[in-house]
Amino acid sequence: MTAVALGVDGAVGLDPAERRIVQQARLQGLVGRLLVAGGVQAERLRDCGVRSGADVELDDLPRLPTVRKRDLWEHYPYGLRAVDADDVVCVHGSSGTGGRPTLVPYTANDLRIWAEVVARALAGAGATPKSVIHNAYGYGLFTGGLGIHHGAVHLGATVVPMSGGLTDRQVRLIQDLRPDVLTCTPSYAIHLGEALAGAGVGTNSLRAGLHGAEPWTNEMRDQIESLLGIRALDIYGLSEIIGPGVACESLDSDGMLNVAEDHFYPECVDADGNPVPDGTPGELVFTTLTKTGMPLLRYRTGDVATLDGPVPGSPRTLRRMSKLLGRTDDMLVIRGVNVFPTEVEAVVLADARVSPHYLLVEDRRDPARPELRVAVESHGDADAVTHALGTALRERLGLTCVVKVLPAGTVPRAETGKAQRLRRWTEGPAPLPGLD
Repeated sequence: MTAVALGVDGAVGLDPAERRIVQQARLQGLVGRLLVAGGVQAERLRDCGVRSGADVELDDLPRLPTVRKRDLWEHYPYGLRAVDADDVVCVHGSSGTGGRPTLVPYTANDLRIWAEVVARALAGAGATPKSVIHNAYGYGLFTGGLGIHHGAVHLGATVVPMSGGLTDRQVRLIQDLRPDVLTCTPSYAIHLGEALAGAGVGTNSLRAGLHGAEPWTNEMRDQIESLLGIRALDIYGLSEIIGPGVACESLDSDGMLNVAEDHFYPECVDADGNPVPDGTPGELVFTTLTKTGMPLLRYRTGDVATLDGPVPGSPRTLRRMSKLLGRTDDMLVIRGVNVFPTEVEAVVLADARVSPHYLLVEDRRDPARPELRVAVESHGDADAVTHALGTALRERLGLTCVVKVLPAGTVPRAETGKAQRLRRWTEGPAPLPGLD
């Protein structure tokens, strides 16, 4: 089998039929490794009648068992590891929902794959071996900083390992080192853009940004691009699968993210686990075809998106996923109406009078009458903005929201980690002054 030679831009041009042969072989290898390793995934496979990798085909995936985050919690810290401890070269992870830890062991093979897929993502954003990449994702157990770092080094670019925070120093180094690619969360891109403007520092060296770790909308993309003068692209990943690089927008992917499906096979399912057609929102499910440290068969991510094929006529033949629409556990039900926080963001940031700093508050102090409160900062007339946003939210959501325009600087900014866009209020004082 041969791949189309597309040079350093990171495009993957393998014919889909040929890629499917590769995926099939890798799936069988994965199942074989899981059966040898034993543990919960092996038990579930045997319960389904699977005795060897040769027993499964790609078309069989919907009948095979899934893995969820609670399986990682219940077998913490290394219950799903599939290699000897001596083969583990590093550990990444996150605190998990409610502070419950999730740890993922990586082998040298896993790091090689990770570097490869992130290098593809950077190249798809226009980075080359001559690029300077300003990396403002946090380093440490969080996969963002080191994932981008591995990929930049693999590409041969120069990486500036800034990590998060220390915004004044970030501004100085952008001025002095003139990077062409910025990597950080979308909320920090906004914060950094405001800091650069406040310091009178131009951003004319920057060409593109890869922004992930938080769901964000095209309206926020417009804000970032306006502040920084770049092409703002989405990158997706999660530590359970590999970290950033599972999927990423490229300059030519038409607003969707190319999935590294030769390593991470994607599915999209409904609440009952049944496959949904392309273009239909569902929960993303990934199978790590090539990972060895903690390989996962059909991991239910909790992230909601759609899947689609490649851009028609494009040399890139990878399947694509949409930007995240939300999470199955973040969907709010307010007086019978289902609301994803990203739907609110799309309305809020579409109003040019509103700053990109906002907070959603699920007010359940009165369980019989829950409210969705939306706190924003605005440079326009507060009454006019309140009325306009209230109307727009009601039209978009079918729900009346309580809009509060607060003084500039009231909504907390995130210099490190992920922005906290949603708070739940059940008792006690308001999460922000002026919300009640």
